[in-house]
Amino acid sequence: MAIALPAHVAPRAPAPGGHRIAFLIYRGNPRCGGQGVYTRHLTRELVNLGHCVEVFAGPPWPELDEGVGFTPVRALDLYRDPDPFRIPAPREFTSLADVSEFAVMLAAGFGEPLAYSMRIAKLLRHRRSDFDIIHDNQCLGTGILKLHRWGWPLLETLHHPITVDRSIALDHAETAWRRFTTRRWFGFLRMQVRVARQLPAVLTVSHNSKADINAQMHVPLERLTVVPVGVDHTVFRPYDDVVKRPGRLMVTSSSDVPMKGLVPLLEAIAKLRTERDLELVVIGQPKAKGRVAKTIERLGLSDIVTTISGVSDEDLARLYGEAEVAIVPSLYEGFSLPAIEAMSCSVPVVATTGGALPEVVGESGETGLLVEPNNAEALVSAIRQLLDDATLRARLGAAGRQRVMERFTWQVTARGTAACYDAILRHEPLPAAMRFD
Repeated sequence: MAIALPAHVAPRAPAPGGHRIAFLIYRGNPRCGGQGVYTRHLTRELVNLGHCVEVFAGPPWPELDEGVGFTPVRALDLYRDPDPFRIPAPREFTSLADVSEFAVMLAAGFGEPLAYSMRIAKLLRHRRSDFDIIHDNQCLGTGILKLHRWGWPLLETLHHPITVDRSIALDHAETAWRRFTTRRWFGFLRMQVRVARQLPAVLTVSHNSKADINAQMHVPLERLTVVPVGVDHTVFRPYDDVVKRPGRLMVTSSSDVPMKGLVPLLEAIAKLRTERDLELVVIGQPKAKGRVAKTIERLGLSDIVTTISGVSDEDLARLYGEAEVAIVPSLYEGFSLPAIEAMSCSVPVVATTGGALPEVVGESGETGLLVEPNNAEALVSAIRQLLDDATLRARLGAAGRQRVMERFTWQVTARGTAACYDAILRHEPLPAAMRFD
């Protein structure tokens, strides 16, 4: 069945001196991954600063706040629940982008970035007078490059180089067939690297990501800057009516992939349960027969591991509040919304040193505990240390919230992003990368 398009929503007009921004996101899912979260909160705060923002999003549709405009960008949505990898009806094919999206799926690839970029180039081609600047959120399709070549001022957000995701996925591919299909799935990366190298301004969210984008995608450093993401600290906060549950641990994982580090965490949980009573709440929905589900079954953890998905921000914050420790076991993160969400709730965090996590969490022993990635024994030691020391939990929780309040708010993100718009429209160099220390 063809996907139904939601209604267009007109944006609030800009205040004097405000910019008119076309904000692009090819997949706006508000609950899975950080892209929809970034879009919702950044666009709201940009509107609060007096800018006019219209979001052009593909399905799953984003959640947006009052004042933010919305134009749905139709797509075949081939990976939707409950019928992923579906075969569209012939009447659904109405453009070359549709044919491209379906053909890439048949070839075991991921065609959404290219198809979305083709559609958005067509949608915006005759709307140049409606906007001052385009802000693309990690599509990096050839249609985005076409808009740049047509003379549109353009800012690109690239949260981290997806080359890292591909490398980790290949490292964990256990068969030749899995390695082949992994390379096919990440085939879109060739396009994204080519486009990124030619764009004039790229915003990323951490200094680690900046260095990796430069090293792995060869984007010149002078075209890169850093503006961190934020957290809504009015929602992600301690709640007086929420009671801690002894031995409860919590982890948030947006996808069932090796990079998120759930398997070594589960191995750590299996070790810890021999010493004490505990439970693990997983925010996310692992695949029914995926690596995580098989590991839970292999280790006999189904009685102490609970998975929850589709919760509101307030419910998520309350779940954090019930946990004694939050864990970010990722092998790599370009930033980490779960880390700052937990810290904002005054929950002590155990995180790995993968990617940008050290610059987000801060100094180990001061605002959280940091351990080596992909090391179950290191996780056991850090989690045990926190579970055994209520004073340390309280100190790290309070210090973590203070760190977030000072550095990682959506207001900070919006002001830093708007400064990038100003520089681009004035034909000036990008602002200096924002510091977290």
